[in-house]
Amino acid sequence: MTTHDASASKQGAARSTAPRPGAAERDGGSGSGVRTLVFLRDRGIIVLWIVLVAIFAFWASPYFFTLANAALIANAAALTAVFAAAVAVGILSGALDLSIPGSATMGAVVGATIIHNGGPAWAGILAGLAVGAAVGAVNGVLVLRGLNPLVVTIASLTVLGGLAQLVAGGVPITGITQLGWMGSTSYFGIPAPVFVVAVVYLAGWLFLTKTRSGGRLLGVGGNIDAVRRVGINADRYRVLGFILSGLCAAIGGLLVTATTTQASPNPSVDLLFSALTAVALSGMPLTGGRGSLPRVLVGALIIATIASALIIRGIQPYWSTIATGVLLVLALGFERLMSRAVANRLAPPPRATLDGASTTHIPAQEA
Repeated sequence: MTTHDASASKQGAARSTAPRPGAAERDGGSGSGVRTLVFLRDRGIIVLWIVLVAIFAFWASPYFFTLANAALIANAAALTAVFAAAVAVGILSGALDLSIPGSATMGAVVGATIIHNGGPAWAGILAGLAVGAAVGAVNGVLVLRGLNPLVVTIASLTVLGGLAQLVAGGVPITGITQLGWMGSTSYFGIPAPVFVVAVVYLAGWLFLTKTRSGGRLLGVGGNIDAVRRVGINADRYRVLGFILSGLCAAIGGLLVTATTTQASPNPSVDLLFSALTAVALSGMPLTGGRGSLPRVLVGALIIATIASALIIRGIQPYWSTIATGVLLVLALGFERLMSRAVANRLAPPPRATLDGASTTHIPAQEA
C-alpha cells in the first residue's frame, strides 16, 4: 500500500467515525423524546381521564360536574376497581386469573350464608376472605403442576359457580343488611365502598413497591427463570400471586353483597370484562412484570365516567359498553405503539457509513 493510499484510508475512517454535525443535539433530543414517550405510555391514562372529565363537564352540563355525580362515579368505579385489582395482581405475578367471578361469588355466598344463619358479620367476612384465598392457593398449586393457567382458572370458574348454586340452594341469599356499613352507607358524603377500595389499593401499592416480597412477585411475573437463577423460590411467589388475586376477588364479592344486601350464586362475567378493561386501559402488559395499581384505579374511573356521562345525556346504556370496548382496543394499540417507539428510540436500526461499515446510534440512558 502506498503512502497516499494509507492516508486516504485513514481520512475515510476518520470521516466514518467522526460525529456528524448536529449529532449532539439529536442525542439530547432523542433522550427528551424517549422521556416524552415513556410519560405518554405510563401516564397517558391520567391525561386521558382529565380530558374526558373536561369534555363531559360541558357536554353533560350542568349535572355531570357536581359533587353528587362525583360520588356516584366513585361508587360505580369502586366495584370495578376491586375486581381490577384482582386481575392486576394475577397479571403482575405472571398469570391471568379468569376464576375471579367464581371466587367472588363463592366468597359472597359463604359469607352471606353464615350471616343469614345468625352468625356475626365479622365471621361471614373472614369466611368469605378465606374462601377466596383458598381458591387462589388451589389454582396456584395446580399451575405449578404444569397445567395451563387459563385452563385451570376457567375450570375453577365453572366449579365454583356450581358450588355456589349448591350452597345457596339455587336462589339468591337476601336480607344481608349487616354489611351495610361497608356497602350502602356514606361517610362525609363519600360512599363506603370508596374507603374499602382506598384501603385495598393503598395496601397493594405498599406491598408491591415497598416490600421485598412484592418486588420478588413482580420479578416472577417479569422473568421467572432469572428469579430462579438467583436462588429465589419462584414457585412460592407464583402461588402468592394467585392467593392475593383470590383474596381481592372475595373482597369484591363481599362488597357487592354489602351494596345490594344479597348474595347471588351466579358468577358475573360482566364484572370480569370491566376489570380486564380497566387493567388494559392502565397500559399493563398481559405478559406481567410491569404495571401500576394507581393507573388501574384510573382505568376504573374512566369506565365509570363514560357510563355516567352517557346516562346523563339519556343515551342507551349499551352504548357505554360499545364505547368502553372501542376504548379498550385503542388503549391496547396505543400501549403497543408507545412501547415500540420507546424501544426504537433506545436501539434504532444501524446506519451505513461511507466505508461500508454500519454504526448504531444509542442515546444516553435516562437517569
